[in-house]
Amino acid sequence: IIFIVIATYITTKFMSNKEVKAALKSAREAINNKEFKEVLKHCKAVLKLEKNNYNAWVFIGKAASELEQPDQSQAAYKKAAELEPEQLLAWQGLANLYENTDQWDFKDELPNVYQKLVELYARTDKNKSYDMIKKLSDIYQSDREYLKLAKVWLQLVQLKEEEGADKKELVQLLQNMTQLLSGCFSDDEQDNETQQHLITAFEKAMVLTEPVPGEEHRKLSADYIKCLSKLPHEEAKMKEACHSMLSAYPSQTYPLEVLCSHYLKTNNMDEDAVSCFSRLLELAPNSGLGHLGLGTKALLEGRYKEAVDDLTKGCSAAGWCSLAEAQFKIHRYSDSAASSSQGLRDKLLRLKLEALVRCEGEQAADQALEAFSQAEKDPVLLALKGRAYLNKGQTDQTLKVSNLEASHPNLSQGLFLRGLARLAEGQLELAEQSFLQAAKESPDSGEYFFFLGKLYWDMGSETRKDRSKTHTHLLKAAKLDPHLGCAFRYLGHYYREVANDNARAQGCYRKAFQLNSEDAESGAASVDLSMGQGDMDSALATLESVIEKATPGSAKWAWMRRGLYFLKVGEHQQAISDLQAALRADPEDWVCWECLGEAYLNRRSFTAALKAFGKAHQLQPGSIYSVYQAAAIKQTLGKFKEAVDEYLQITTQQDYVPALKGLGECQLSLAKSLMEDSRDGGAIDLIQQAIHNLFRAVQRRPDLSCLWKLLGDACTAVRVVSPNRAQVAVPTLLSGFDASTQDRKLNQAQTLKAGERCYAHALKLMPEVASLWYDLGFNYYYQATISPCPTDEHQNCPSLSLKKAQQCLKKAIQMDSGNYSYWNALGVISMCKGLESYALAQHCFIKSIQAEPNNVVAWTNLGTLYLKKDNIELAHEAFKIAQSLEPLYVNCWIGQALIAERVGSYDTMDLFRHTTELSTHMEGVKGYAYWVCCTLLDKSNRDSELYRYNIVQMNATSAAHVALCKYTGTLFINVRLTKTQILRTFYLFLDPFLQCSLSFTVPVIPFCSNSGQWEEAVQVYKSTPLQDLSDLVGLALAYCRAGLVPESISAYERALAAASNEKEKAYILTALALLQHRQGNLDSAKTLLFKCSVLKEPISESLLCLCALGLVHRDATLAAAALAELLKQGAASGGVVEQRCLLSCSLLALQGNYSAVQREASRAVHSNPGNPSLWALLSRVTPQYFPRKARGGAVAGHIACLFSMTQGKRALLYSGVNQLACGRHSGEDAHRNALKTMQKAVLLCPDDPAAWAGLMAACHTENTSCYLSGSTPRRHSLEHTLMSVVSEKGEMARPLAQALEGWVLQQAVAGLVQQGQLEQAEALCMQVLNVSPEHPAVVLSLTQVQCQRLLMTDGGTVLPEQVLEQLNKAVMMNPTNLGAWHWLAEVYRSQGLLVQAVMAYRQSLQLALQLGAHSFQVGSLLRLALLALGPCMAGVPGNDWKDLVMEATTEVLKLGSSPMALLFQALLQYVTKMAARETRRLLERLVYVSSGDFPVTVVQVASWYLLRHLLAKNDQELVNVLLQHAKMNGNQRLLAFYSELTSSSS
Repeated sequence: IIFIVIATYITTKFMSNKEVKAALKSAREAINNKEFKEVLKHCKAVLKLEKNNYNAWVFIGKAASELEQPDQSQAAYKKAAELEPEQLLAWQGLANLYENTDQWDFKDELPNVYQKLVELYARTDKNKSYDMIKKLSDIYQSDREYLKLAKVWLQLVQLKEEEGADKKELVQLLQNMTQLLSGCFSDDEQDNETQQHLITAFEKAMVLTEPVPGEEHRKLSADYIKCLSKLPHEEAKMKEACHSMLSAYPSQTYPLEVLCSHYLKTNNMDEDAVSCFSRLLELAPNSGLGHLGLGTKALLEGRYKEAVDDLTKGCSAAGWCSLAEAQFKIHRYSDSAASSSQGLRDKLLRLKLEALVRCEGEQAADQALEAFSQAEKDPVLLALKGRAYLNKGQTDQTLKVSNLEASHPNLSQGLFLRGLARLAEGQLELAEQSFLQAAKESPDSGEYFFFLGKLYWDMGSETRKDRSKTHTHLLKAAKLDPHLGCAFRYLGHYYREVANDNARAQGCYRKAFQLNSEDAESGAASVDLSMGQGDMDSALATLESVIEKATPGSAKWAWMRRGLYFLKVGEHQQAISDLQAALRADPEDWVCWECLGEAYLNRRSFTAALKAFGKAHQLQPGSIYSVYQAAAIKQTLGKFKEAVDEYLQITTQQDYVPALKGLGECQLSLAKSLMEDSRDGGAIDLIQQAIHNLFRAVQRRPDLSCLWKLLGDACTAVRVVSPNRAQVAVPTLLSGFDASTQDRKLNQAQTLKAGERCYAHALKLMPEVASLWYDLGFNYYYQATISPCPTDEHQNCPSLSLKKAQQCLKKAIQMDSGNYSYWNALGVISMCKGLESYALAQHCFIKSIQAEPNNVVAWTNLGTLYLKKDNIELAHEAFKIAQSLEPLYVNCWIGQALIAERVGSYDTMDLFRHTTELSTHMEGVKGYAYWVCCTLLDKSNRDSELYRYNIVQMNATSAAHVALCKYTGTLFINVRLTKTQILRTFYLFLDPFLQCSLSFTVPVIPFCSNSGQWEEAVQVYKSTPLQDLSDLVGLALAYCRAGLVPESISAYERALAAASNEKEKAYILTALALLQHRQGNLDSAKTLLFKCSVLKEPISESLLCLCALGLVHRDATLAAAALAELLKQGAASGGVVEQRCLLSCSLLALQGNYSAVQREASRAVHSNPGNPSLWALLSRVTPQYFPRKARGGAVAGHIACLFSMTQGKRALLYSGVNQLACGRHSGEDAHRNALKTMQKAVLLCPDDPAAWAGLMAACHTENTSCYLSGSTPRRHSLEHTLMSVVSEKGEMARPLAQALEGWVLQQAVAGLVQQGQLEQAEALCMQVLNVSPEHPAVVLSLTQVQCQRLLMTDGGTVLPEQVLEQLNKAVMMNPTNLGAWHWLAEVYRSQGLLVQAVMAYRQSLQLALQLGAHSFQVGSLLRLALLALGPCMAGVPGNDWKDLVMEATTEVLKLGSSPMALLFQALLQYVTKMAARETRRLLERLVYVSSGDFPVTVVQVASWYLLRHLLAKNDQELVNVLLQHAKMNGNQRLLAFYSELTSSSS
């Protein structure tokens, strides 16, 4: 039986094992096929046979995991792990399950699974063990379980060591471990075991790290020290590690920084700490810890200044308290208050209050009062509060607080406060008592003794001199508080002003300034004493030390004193820089401005000096010095008239000698300039004034030789004027006559004699001055050259005066033989008649040239000497050298002209002409006039090239006329002769010669033509033989200008027969064509122009006329053909370019290609950017044909203004029109707007009616802008004035004038209607109708005003049909008035007659097409679209109005880009399909554009509808985008609209 049982068991077992294997195999295959439910079936079958089958449980865990049954999977894996805990599969499955399942209990168990896997892998696969350790490390790090993390890493290190890893890898692992464990110091609860593991890791890593010293070892040591510094209980190890690192790395500062930080935290200031601080600063001079440590040490030892220096450099949160305390000790109260504010401790509050109170500023007092507690009971703080009130000037509040002495009678602060209050009230004796009591209670307070000493100083000279009061108390204050700089300052005052001890005063001032570098008074006094004692080096060193530390706008005293020092030593540029810095500190210091002006003047920067002195005079009008210097500078710059005005400001108040001298010099210079222009009368007046002013100066200072010399110059200056004009009123004392009258009239000789006496007086004062002998010699020479007075018996003869002059010049040469002017003057005098010492003269001229080789005057005089002696060759050489030295010196050119005249050269006349261009010289004027007359009288050379050049091209007759007028003295500059007046004068001058000789006929003809006397020109031409072509053409032109067109045509036909070549024929044919067109013969004009074009030598003028003819008569084919032929002639230049561009633009406009007009003008500008006419043309066509680019048109007009003033006058008007077209008013740009531009245009062209009309339009624009913005218009009642000005200035063709007057009337009426002044508008129309009863534009304006009044009186009721018919008739009377059709359409619209309004707009559109008015086409289409959009917005059924909107806007967009058309299309889409995406796209295209591309109104309207669209779609994100865009662009109206919408919806 037993055998049977055993056999049965064995058989069953064998059978079950086979089934188990088969089932497991099937399960494995199902897993591979991802049939996880099958896996569960097979595994359950296995478990029925073998319930502890490991693989079955593992497969169940896998299948359950894949079927997202994590709990069943976990149970299966755990069952398998329990069955065989040393097998990997179950643990791996658990790990995968926990990793892939987001379940908190799985995450908690995952570290245990990893730990088991680490143990299992450690036996078989070390690499996988390492991977598990890393995963485990990441979990512990994220969970901040640093102890477990440390153990895991130590386990990893141990495994690596067992494996035999190298030191480098172990060090890397240990470093990673230390980095991961560094976070344990941030936890509140520090784990000591973890910290020990960290220290162990550092120590082990440092042992393994090689080399030592090395970079890796250094970094590891630094990290180790950082770790230890965070562990207070490891202080010994930290110090040991720091010293160890310092020994290995002596240049490293980190260990020292750690030690310094430790000493500061523990407040340990022993020798080791100081040594550490010092060593740190040696290695890092800017180390904050080092400075903080030494500063704290200095503060403890009472070295406050050193403490402030160190603490300021190393201030931190811990050092502000120490810094504030140190600053307070040395009385830097504002700095102490600022430092106290930086601190975070309550104990700084009291220190801050004391510092603020002692700052003595109202702002600081306010800060102090804010910091005081209302319920504060501390008496010391109450005393500080009282001082704060006192600093604010609230003495009453101070006295209330000072009553605390009743409760604390012996409180020194209270007594001191009461003393300060009494001092503020001026009760000095009571203040003295309070201060004495306070000092008695606190005998160690330097502040109390200082205030006592200061009080005694302020009480007067007696107490100042009392040594027991002022000096004793100030000295005691300085001893008690050696850091109190103000005490030393007042001691310096005492020693300087009372004791007269400058050395001690200097020491006290220097000490005060050392204590407080901001004490400007002490610094300035110290520097002034040093300069006074001659110690410039010390003073300069002090100034430079202050300036180096000064911030911009401070240390004025130092900058100014150093600037004056540099000015004194001649370093002008440095002086200017310093004085400018001083002015930045105090721009209102007029003395500093004068010093700056002086520096500029010494540097020869006259303009800058002038501005500086002007500023000084503005700040101090009573300063004479600034006015005098400004006048002297203007005199130096040659602005003598302005200088005279400045000098007169001084001399009218007092006889200031320098001003009188400068005034006389300026008047004398002005007189010389007038004499150069032959204005002798004005020159004599100025000489007379100069003599009187210089005589006033001489009366004040007769000892000044320069004044007598100037008087002599003024008297001698009369030598140039004609004798009959030289009547000078001089003071009687100066005239040499008896003092019977105040002034006496002297003639030329007597005035020169007075000058002789002045020079003699100057020589008595300074006999060794050679220039005075030179001036006296020339005075004698001038006396000799004029005729002596016959009634004067004692008058010297000319030869005697010449001998005296010669002796004076010889005396001057003896004193200064190197002066070339003296030699030259002696040579001139020696040549004079009476002496005629030519050898001496030649010797003198040669000596003058030897003294100065570049001496043009001496060379010219030498040439004159040779010419006088008939030595032509030597004279020519001398003059040639003079010309090369100074080409603008007229005398040498006159010499060459005289030589040419003598030898008979053809260049004679041209040389004389050149002399008249250089200057007005009598010999040159006479010579040129003589040769002009001779050439005109000679008939034989009329056709020569020489005649055409000298007479015709050089405009010889007019030039000779002007020169002769100057010579004869008949040119009065005060009378501004026009060109016509000059020509008439010349005609009258030549008329007598016409009576006797026909040789003057030719020059007279141009005079008659240029002066507008065409009938006289015709008569003169008829008096000639009329044989030459030029005479016939001239006669034809004269006929034409005289209005005799048939006679002109006959003359041109005679000229055509006389033409010798085809070019002449072409010009004559062109002229005939123009005359035929003037008579209305269009076909004849075309025929003549066609004849010109078929000639062998066609001219561009004929093609130009043909093209213009086609344009005028709107024949585009003819104009295009002519223009094409004209452009074939090649590149053009100058004005031809503008003509061709104008023709091209006109042709494009005639063809209806309006957008190409602006492009054509722009193309021409790009090809010729330097042509101002093209810029002006571009500005002109832009607003008419492409108004969207009106801003560019305004710029083009501005550029034309900059290029050329001639073009700029008109271009300025074009620029203003462009600004009107783009709507640029003062509300948009206050500086660049249409009104400003039109005002400039009117200022430049006051006779241009178009400019005044533009100004009228600009004023209307400004008023309209004010109405739209809600402000009050500022330009009322200008319509009548501007309209009358336009009518007065309207000198143009009648059709243009009538059109302009009609436009102006409409503009005036529109302005009055806009202001609501309908009665005035109607009266204005009636007034014009009285003058022009048939003026259709006036009738239309009157009808419009009456219609407006009718609508207003009837309250907007329906107008009768009769009225509408009258309105229609009024418009029909003005068929070309496009604005009238627009107005009629608006009337129809207001009456609800939309169909009639559409017809009116279509009529205006058709008219605009006929007239080629591009802007009116666009306007009519846009108005039509707006009209049709109204019914669409109102929801009128049908598609007619919608189609009309699309039709009109599409046509507008065909003509060019139009934001308004795009807006109408977007609004139509909004009405049709509000929620459609296309609606948003169309609106966004208008909203999100760059600034300036679209008008603001268009953008804002589109923004409103886009906002409504987005709110309807509830798209808040895009709404936010739109609102943000509105904020960025300042669209406040959209934001307000959004607020209203949201508020209404809520």
